[in-house]
Amino acid sequence: MHEQNDAPEEASLASNRVLEIIVALALLTVSAVIIYDSIRLGFGWVEGQGPAAGYFPFYIASVLGIASLAILLKAVVGNTEELRESFVSRVAFGRVLTVLLPSIVYVAAIQYIGLYVASALFIMIFMITVGRESVLRSIMVGVAVPVFFFLMFEKWFLVPLPKGPLEAMLGY
Repeated sequence: MHEQNDAPEEASLASNRVLEIIVALALLTVSAVIIYDSIRLGFGWVEGQGPAAGYFPFYIASVLGIASLAILLKAVVGNTEELRESFVSRVAFGRVLTVLLPSIVYVAAIQYIGLYVASALFIMIFMITVGRESVLRSIMVGVAVPVFFFLMFEKWFLVPLPKGPLEAMLGY
């Protein structure tokens, strides 16, 4: 039995065809760079020594390049329903960006304020904005999680993680 969907169709940001072409071209570029460098290093078999430094990368990149060409050809000349379907809608891509952009800022902030402070801020901001949690609960969880990981990694496992000015000020 089929269910009817009365919701209006969301505007498509990109089709499967467009994304397959973009990914195939990106993989072809990566393959070309690896093949070029493998040729520079030498990709043959050296008598008495075995494979040259570029031997395995050359052949792996060649296979990747051939597969990318096949995908590109299929995406350009193919005319299937699957290629015409929407890969992502504007609304769905917006939701992805609400996680991706703050995550990029979080990773970039680690080198300036340390992993623990960046994690606390990241958790608190996400709980308040996305999770719609109370400020008090967000602060409690945002502080408790990094403290737990500090104790686990720094004290129990003796694995130092990137620290910032706050940890330095506290003597850690």
